[in-house]
Amino acid sequence: LQWSSPPEAIERFKSQEIWFAPPQFYELCRLCNFSSLHELHKFSSDRALEGCERWMPVMLTASDGYMQILPGDELYPEDPDYTGEKKIIMSTDKKVEDLVKEGSVFHRIVIKNINDLAVYVNIQAKYKHKNPVMINSRSDYNSRL
Repeated sequence: LQWSSPPEAIERFKSQEIWFAPPQFYELCRLCNFSSLHELHKFSSDRALEGCERWMPVMLTASDGYMQILPGDELYPEDPDYTGEKKIIMSTDKKVEDLVKEGSVFHRIVIKNINDLAVYVNIQAKYKHKNPVMINSRSDYNSRL
């Protein structure tokens, strides 16, 4: 067991020392918006009464990977299969890279393999939330969380 800041945890994930499921990876990227625990606490206190939204990611299978499509993304279905009863399978013969190049409204987690995730978000977060931050290396962000 080792304490890590969100950017450090992402680096450890990318180097395959640890693993996170896509939702936890997404949230760690959101935590990278805050450089201190005090800053996170202030944000959460100020934002507490704004409300929240429950999400249901929809899996899209591409020829070379997967995407978890989230509400607001242009590929998110109008009537998602929340229960699994409809057995809707979203798939394409296109590559993940092509789907990203062709798109313009993103709220998705791209999964190339178990340790290669990327979050693409260019929509406005609801309820004064923060969108995830993508980090390429440990030196990109100095978090004290």
